[in-house]
Amino acid sequence: MGRKLSTSIETFSLLLCFLSTASALDRSQFPPDFLFGTSTSSYQIEGGYLEGKKGWSNWDVFTHLPGNIEDNSNGDIADDHYHRYMEDIELMHFLGVNSYRFSISWSRILPQGRFGEVNQDGITFYNNILDALNSKGIQPFVTLNHYDIPQDLEDRYGAWLNPQIQKDFGYFAETCFKSFGNKVKYWSTFNEPNLMVKMGYIAGLYPPARCSQPYGHCPYGNSRVEPYIAAHNVILSHAIVVDIYRKKYQTKQQGSIGIVIEANWYKPFTFTFMDQLAMSRAIAFDIAWFLDPIILGDYPQEMREILGARLPTFSLKEKIKLQHKIDFIGVNHYTTLYAKDCLFSPCESKIAEGSGFVFLTGGKHGHFIGTPTAVQGMYVVPRGLQKMVLYVANRYKNMTIFITENGVPQDCNG
Repeated sequence: MGRKLSTSIETFSLLLCFLSTASALDRSQFPPDFLFGTSTSSYQIEGGYLEGKKGWSNWDVFTHLPGNIEDNSNGDIADDHYHRYMEDIELMHFLGVNSYRFSISWSRILPQGRFGEVNQDGITFYNNILDALNSKGIQPFVTLNHYDIPQDLEDRYGAWLNPQIQKDFGYFAETCFKSFGNKVKYWSTFNEPNLMVKMGYIAGLYPPARCSQPYGHCPYGNSRVEPYIAAHNVILSHAIVVDIYRKKYQTKQQGSIGIVIEANWYKPFTFTFMDQLAMSRAIAFDIAWFLDPIILGDYPQEMREILGARLPTFSLKEKIKLQHKIDFIGVNHYTTLYAKDCLFSPCESKIAEGSGFVFLTGGKHGHFIGTPTAVQGMYVVPRGLQKMVLYVANRYKNMTIFITENGVPQDCNG
């Protein structure tokens, strides 16, 4: 198929790799109330993919299709967290972490989306996890969507390409607020929706594997149109869920709600004005694509100028929904890259509007931007994390920021 993805690096696997070289975290240089934690996602860690009356997720279907995954592996068993979550929580306690971010599998709670009954086995599973975490003094950070959705919604109406998913996601979220809200103080609506949309609807490397040339070779999809429809529905789904939580649950449950974005940083490839503009476009088509509408009320101007009518508009009613502001921004940061202009300057690679006409690279004149890691295209650039956080703080009015993911990919077998 020409589209292969490796699932070999998972957050919890990296934690276990770390355990081989460290006994516990030294928190002496941090304030006592500093939240130091680890992070996973349901599909990457749980396994038990059809146990406890769970339904098929889009990732279950995707990984079972030959050729989609480099080594044909899947998450049927994964880290077997479904059966061994108590051992995993003991490992976290041993490390000395006091927070744990994980996601709830939509297909484990509502196997058929809104079209079937709530799965009480799934409710019990996550309640058991929350009880175990709280008993160890580990603060749960719960993500409502970390890429995976019930496959039934994809089959029925195209999932994120259909506005109907907004209502369905709201129903799922409210089910979670009702079932777990008294045990959860930090909710995230989505994890990395910018990456989910890019990989699923531009490159076609994640479910639902939709794309078109020059971005990829998929049997169906339109990389020039569909990503912006999907993103629009994600943003409005987020707004609906925040509205539900604010009006019905937050006062009683005393929690907070936000969103987590993949937040790489970018440096101009040269000191030219064109490459400085390219850096701004790279940020607009990545971080600001979702945070600007959610916090400032509309898409970034750089996207409007390039995409024109393909970028949806928000109705007055939708803009009112977006006014329900979030409590925090979560940022996942793994690398910094150079941004080279391809709008006004010639480029060696064929770069299209979906990237903002920006060529991203980690190398320049035979030198890397930072120390290479075990994952191609990821580099250790500490100053990039600092600059990204300052950018987010300045642009979004000093809103509370959590660094929800940051790390260095390593080869444990090396």
